[in-house]
Amino acid sequence: MHLTPRDIVVMDVEANVIESEAGLRPTSECLMHIEIYKARPDVFAISHTHSLYATSFAVLNKPIPAVVYECAILNLKDGVIPVAPYGRPGTPALSNSVIEPIKRADAILMEKHGAIGVDKDPYEAVLKSAYLEEMAQIYYHALVINGGKEPESFAPEELQRWAYPSQIKFSR
Repeated sequence: MHLTPRDIVVMDVEANVIESEAGLRPTSECLMHIEIYKARPDVFAISHTHSLYATSFAVLNKPIPAVVYECAILNLKDGVIPVAPYGRPGTPALSNSVIEPIKRADAILMEKHGAIGVDKDPYEAVLKSAYLEEMAQIYYHALVINGGKEPESFAPEELQRWAYPSQIKFSR
């Protein structure tokens, strides 16, 4: 089965279905998406996954520290990928649980549920979800190799210092 534009359900921020060409219902977690859009006016795309490693840490309610510098792309204000408290899917409890964590990072875990990546661009939101899963894999393997001992991680201030190299020039 393939998703087509006809299958997309268009809604407004009041949870009103504006368009559903195929007659489909929106996901039961649409309220969570709406709350993210309200909490983060800079966000125009959300990628919600149940990827294996990230969800494993979500099940454990364990934030993922910035153990590799590539975490800088996830805008981790506290130097960790935070975990939103548990909320039953499809409920206001879930929708409200993600608000504070998503203000602190562009990628979060959802306790006992999954993961979210956000951005202004749909491609970048999916990419952030992929980075989140990769960071979870690296962290997992570092813990295993290190006998369960926490690896060193980057301070939030160091992550905030990253910028694209100004020395690189693009021709027009």
